[in-house]
Amino acid sequence: MGSGTRDRTLIRQYGEVAETFRTWSGAYANLADARLGACVVAASDEWYAPAARLLDAAPANYYFHDDEGMRWVDGWETVRRRQPGNEWCVIRLGRPGTIAGIGLDTSFFTGNFPPVVSVQACRCESDAVPEGVAWTPILRATEVKGDAQVVHPVDDAGIYTHVRLNLHPDGGMARLRVFGRIAVSAQTLPDRGDLAALELGGRVLACSDAHFGSVSAMLAPGPQVQWGKGWESRRRRVPGHDWAVIALATPGVLEEVVLDTKFYTGNHPASFSLQAADLRQHAPGGAADDALIVNQAMYWSELLAQQPLRGGAENRYRIDGDGERICTHVRLNIYPDGGVTRLRLIGRPVRGSD
Repeated sequence: MGSGTRDRTLIRQYGEVAETFRTWSGAYANLADARLGACVVAASDEWYAPAARLLDAAPANYYFHDDEGMRWVDGWETVRRRQPGNEWCVIRLGRPGTIAGIGLDTSFFTGNFPPVVSVQACRCESDAVPEGVAWTPILRATEVKGDAQVVHPVDDAGIYTHVRLNLHPDGGMARLRVFGRIAVSAQTLPDRGDLAALELGGRVLACSDAHFGSVSAMLAPGPQVQWGKGWESRRRRVPGHDWAVIALATPGVLEEVVLDTKFYTGNHPASFSLQAADLRQHAPGGAADDALIVNQAMYWSELLAQQPLRGGAENRYRIDGDGERICTHVRLNIYPDGGVTRLRLIGRPVRGSD
């Protein structure tokens, strides 16, 4: 290995998230996120690395080391195909939903990426896709670049449960992102629960800064189990404070906020507050509408006045009210900066004509 290659490996041991991916992650949920329950149900070949790594929420590493110290490629990589056809894998999405874009991440795959990729989608109730199912092309044969992150828009209004990623003819890919909107139904909503939950369709529209961690990680399911896997802004050196604007999965009445700062003990915010708005009449439907919402969020009325925060703790605060204030969006303000592991906005969804 030449010195130039060694230097490149040291500098880029861990992959970076491209701005395009950050933009799409802000506007849409990743339906192929393992944290939502997405999983690979079938694959034609996994000679060099398992397809399940496509669904890892973390950026790709140059090499993946397992618990026994073995070194593996961090992504899915097949054998070199020597006969007609192509390699493929079928993924059950974490939640059914509409697909707006396909993110293809070939980080660190420079001479072994597939030259062409296509993606199909279907809807079925079982985990495994039965033979003879009708697959809908959502990304036709598309040229792929090595060591790159590219999002291809999808123009399809269907609700899907599975996708099939086709590598033509073979090769490796670090990550797959299926950007879209989770299909929320009355059956999937709890009578009382976290209305900002990623798995229900809650999403972050924008934030002031996410230098050290993904802002969407705040809404991810489950407890935080590793340092650095929450939202953390850089140290603020100018007046003001950091913030994030969140679209709830469904309109509802909020009753309690849980702000978890586990693993953030010297870098947690000193305090926080909440603002909220009911934008049901606006029926936002795209990135332009989201931008307008974000620009107006600083003027929303206060839902919870500024409250102190403890680091390394689960901070719980009751949201007092008359039980009639319906919210669709919330702005979380942290003062002046810092890290947040998880945010839970507990309340009652508004159903039907409520």
